[in-house]
Amino acid sequence: MAVGFAVTSHGGHYNGRITLFVVLSCTMAAMGGVIFGYDIGISGGVTSMDSFLKKFFPEVYKNMKEDNKISNYCKFDSELLTSFTSSLYVAGLFASFVASWITKKFGRKPTILAGGAAFLIGAALGGAAFNIYMVIFGRVLLGVGVGFANQAVPLYLSEMAPPRHRGAINNGFQFSIGVGALSANLINFGTEKIKDGWGWRISLALAAVPASILTLGALFLPETPNSLIQRSKDYGEAELMLRRVRGTTNVQAELDDLIKASSVAKTMNDPFKKILQRKYRPQLVMAIAIPFFQQVTGINVIAFYAPVLFRAIGLGESASLLSAVVTGVVGTGSTFISMLIVDKLGRRVLFLVGGIQMLVSQVMVGGIMAAELGDHGGVSKGYAFLVLFLICVYVAGFGWSWGPLGWLVPSEIFPLEIRSAAQSITVAVSFLFTFIVAQTFLAMLCHLKSGIFFFFGGWVVLMTAFVYYLLPETKNLPIEQMDRVWKEHWFWKRIVVEERSTHKMETA
Repeated sequence: MAVGFAVTSHGGHYNGRITLFVVLSCTMAAMGGVIFGYDIGISGGVTSMDSFLKKFFPEVYKNMKEDNKISNYCKFDSELLTSFTSSLYVAGLFASFVASWITKKFGRKPTILAGGAAFLIGAALGGAAFNIYMVIFGRVLLGVGVGFANQAVPLYLSEMAPPRHRGAINNGFQFSIGVGALSANLINFGTEKIKDGWGWRISLALAAVPASILTLGALFLPETPNSLIQRSKDYGEAELMLRRVRGTTNVQAELDDLIKASSVAKTMNDPFKKILQRKYRPQLVMAIAIPFFQQVTGINVIAFYAPVLFRAIGLGESASLLSAVVTGVVGTGSTFISMLIVDKLGRRVLFLVGGIQMLVSQVMVGGIMAAELGDHGGVSKGYAFLVLFLICVYVAGFGWSWGPLGWLVPSEIFPLEIRSAAQSITVAVSFLFTFIVAQTFLAMLCHLKSGIFFFFGGWVVLMTAFVYYLLPETKNLPIEQMDRVWKEHWFWKRIVVEERSTHKMETA
């Protein structure tokens, strides 16, 4: 029986409520975020463990322990070490395009199921690895799993959620990423203390726990009404599912919009070619710009390499891992706050406030490291904890802005006819620049030193200006009526409206 509370969409005319059925379905689907977050946290933690470095990256271990001539900023600069971290994102990049086809052809549910299964196999390989090739091949399979999950889960959450609460439900994906990363940080902190030096195996193998839950749970997930209509001419099943999802029998208005959107989608054979048309220019720009900006905030520098960074400023192995736990708690807590306020304050306010917060903290961290951390030795405990505090301020800013909204906004702005293709572009761009940042960060840290924080701070200025001038507000508007925000925006209306006018003149 569906239970919940009533909602009314300001922008649409849909009836319904948040039902227990939707909550349970979306909670299970959001486990796709947990596997992503767990991997981010684990990869950063194990690469700071002496036993892991000694077995797979002996050169890095030697630099860290024995070579006092190497700069603090360069001790972890290793192409092999960055390949371990970034191999996942190359695999995810290519997997996202395959996942796009599966999502459109077979639905959101099979894509989530396949992602969970691939991640499960990758976790098993990582935990059992006895050479670097097994470790990296395991991470490639993890990348396939994450690529499939990141393609399907945000779409699933946005399509299942009532318009008025779509922001809160979709932000659950980033919250799940935070939960996964925090869990990984806690596990790393515990396994690092295992004296025999095999704690890293537990850290890597335990990725199988959320992957198993996702894989088994996906078997019982319902398909979204949007996907059912897109893949079938019989709308009866979709109407029944829509009634169950919304907890009411009065779903005709929403059903009509879904059928209309699906009719347009079915006339398009090549969505990747279609998205290049002028009328989809705003969506294409956002599909590329938002995930790009999300990665150049510098957050993955903190997520991947927080323990490494804290060791660079002089904290011990255990203290570095504990510091990563602290930042994980802050990030998860701030994302939860974002879930509560995103549908009240809107997307733009959170983007702007979070951007300013990240900029100020990055500049201060860069200034402290420039003044206090030389090539050798460390900083005083006082400054080390001040850096930790400022990084927490930075993580909080990301946690209620670019973190969750970087997934929410793209998943809610795409029309059905280009949705799977556009989402795969978003995921691919995210993976591409995650890979680039992961692959180059340790070398950049070595060469730019404290200037790395000013580098990312400059990008934060640019992305905050981009949001202020070019991103319209999307809160409370039904997902299949989202095209109106572009027609009313001061800049995008010139492109969208002119395209429609030109098309009408050509067909007259």
